Amino acid sequence: MDFSQSARAADLTAAVREFIEEHIAPVEPQIHADIARRRLSGQDAWAVDPRVTDLQEKARKQGLWNLFLPAGHEGPYAERYGTRGGTGLTNTDYAPVAEEMGRSFLAPLVFNCNAPDTGNMEVLLKYGSQEQKDRWLDPLLTGEIRSAFLMTEPEVASSDASNMAATARVEGDEVVLDGHKWWSTGVGHPDCKVGIFMGVTDPDAHRYLRHSMVLVPMDAPGVTVERMLTAQGMFDEPLGHGEVRLEGVRLPIGNIIGGPGQAAAIAQGRLGPGRVHHCMRLIGLAEMALDLACRRASERVAFGKPVVNLGGNRERLAEARIAIDQARLLVLHAAWKLDTHGDAAVEVSAIKAAVPRMAQQVIDMSLQLHGGAGMSDDFPLAGAYATARALRLADGPDEVHLGVVARSMLAPYRDAAAARTTASQIRTEETR
Repeated sequence: MDFSQSARAADLTAAVREFIEEHIAPVEPQIHADIARRRLSGQDAWAVDPRVTDLQEKARKQGLWNLFLPAGHEGPYAERYGTRGGTGLTNTDYAPVAEEMGRSFLAPLVFNCNAPDTGNMEVLLKYGSQEQKDRWLDPLLTGEIRSAFLMTEPEVASSDASNMAATARVEGDEVVLDGHKWWSTGVGHPDCKVGIFMGVTDPDAHRYLRHSMVLVPMDAPGVTVERMLTAQGMFDEPLGHGEVRLEGVRLPIGNIIGGPGQAAAIAQGRLGPGRVHHCMRLIGLAEMALDLACRRASERVAFGKPVVNLGGNRERLAEARIAIDQARLLVLHAAWKLDTHGDAAVEVSAIKAAVPRMAQQVIDMSLQLHGGAGMSDDFPLAGAYATARALRLADGPDEVHLGVVARSMLAPYRDAAAARTTASQIRTEETR
């Protein structure tokens, strides 16, 4: 197996790194500080910051735009919407690009590569009708609008989609949506114009054919954003996570993506690459935290020594280095498997369970080395910790993904046990 990047992908990774260092890093702390100041003073913390808009325009002019577009599915979109080189990237090629973006909270948004927009755009790219692409995909690719994904529900355990209470009933040439959703990432942005809603269409169908994904304009009658949620005290502006209620929302049946009952198939086709993106950004976040930890521990003096020479801190830093490198190789293997085999469900579940926990531990170590400062907004560590912790739940909790790995791992033993039981029964019958 070969995890090496193509020459073009290596060039894009270097260009993204340079752009972040030259354009994003110098202004990002002040942008976050201004958001916090507006929130505390009762002003609109969700307003579009013109500095972010300027950064997006610079990125697009340099061709550092929509880099998530997958190889083989980009069609005319990569050329039309500014990606340098005019074609999409494999998962293996995009992984280091995503890692560089993960070092900054703003970078994915600046490059139009932020969740959930990337996932929603890939869904439309792969499964959307031409009408759906014209209305929603094009403006998402240009960055004119943002989007949300409405799946998780407060009243049920949403890790099991069969629990879902929200409905998407087909009535003639319309689909009627009713449901209560939360942790709908993206709804806080003032440019969020569309959500992908998941609901039950046929409760009596096979469990994988019950649900539909529906494009719902956020200004449609019956759609209400009830509140924005904090993730461990963080609102995550400018995108945020909202609680949304849909009551009798009537839409044309053409708003259903891929047809009624196709939500599970769409989710399976999309979630693998999306989880690779999440995990590689988390590795970038962990790298950022480790860099801050090394710097802080080397510069600070306590009890007459640099902090790095106290209390086993060298070993902690070394363990963090090893953990990040291990996680990166695990993610690249999953990306390679997706590229070469198409199906990498077990490998993707493995990284989704391992990487957020690794990032959480590395960030926690860095936070500890920063002392009280690490708990404040003077450093990005508190927000980074909340991000890593949240991703142990988002896109399926750890337990679900560990269950997938265990089921695959134990299958040969189960089959062998079943074969031994069958053979024993045959021998018993023969002796009668």
